[in-house]
Amino acid sequence: MPVIDDGFRTWCDALERRHLASLTFPEVRRGLQALSSLYVERRARLDRGGALDGAGKRAAFALFFGPLHYLMVRTVVRGLGSGARPPRSIMDLGCGTGASGAAWAGEVRRDCAVTGIDRKGWAVEEARWNYRALGIRGRAVRGDLMKTPLPAGNKGILLAYTANELEEAARDDLLERLIGAARSGARVLVVEPLARSAAPWWSGWADAFKSDGGRVDRWRVAVNLPERLRLLDRAAGLDHRELTGRSLALGRWGEGRRSRDME
Repeated sequence: MPVIDDGFRTWCDALERRHLASLTFPEVRRGLQALSSLYVERRARLDRGGALDGAGKRAAFALFFGPLHYLMVRTVVRGLGSGARPPRSIMDLGCGTGASGAAWAGEVRRDCAVTGIDRKGWAVEEARWNYRALGIRGRAVRGDLMKTPLPAGNKGILLAYTANELEEAARDDLLERLIGAARSGARVLVVEPLARSAAPWWSGWADAFKSDGGRVDRWRVAVNLPERLRLLDRAAGLDHRELTGRSLALGRWGEGRRSRDME
């Protein structure tokens, strides 16, 4: 599935200008290395804000991981199919820089509005900037996703790279709320990395989604990243010539290209 287009490249160029205006490439590279180590080896610090506690890491998160998350969610939405009635709006829980919600909205309909919810003020501002840069009708607000009422009806609910950062009790409560929202007509999408070690709770969520008629998929797509992303990738000792992820979906999705169920 082709996931790189001129619009994506233009956005990446704008991100580069934004985040390299006050930081050097080596500073962002070091931030990316620190972020990668944090996500792989010290995930317990994520709840304490360790992912965004420095300018270099914030820039790396926005400039590098934002576009990767955008591409992964775009791949998933294209693979699932938007169905006959795409969602009128999308709520992006734990939106981060807004890239994931923007990817879904950009795939389904021009007037699809996104509401991003995140507890970090910096992420909210970055999401607002990304919505404008990508031409998405959206707003981002600072808030607690656990206290945010979930929409019903022909709406989308996205939880991308977020559930793993929640405490177990909060995650269990959120699962029940997501299933309830889907039963009320909402379309729910959860996206996480492929590595099982990153989400030991995944199998329980997968069983719950499947019991309610949902889908459990894994995704693998080859990509040719724009030059600056390739340089950062290589300089940080990473290798993203191929993107991988997995998803849970509930609601009225279309007959998209089905990936092999991993459970």
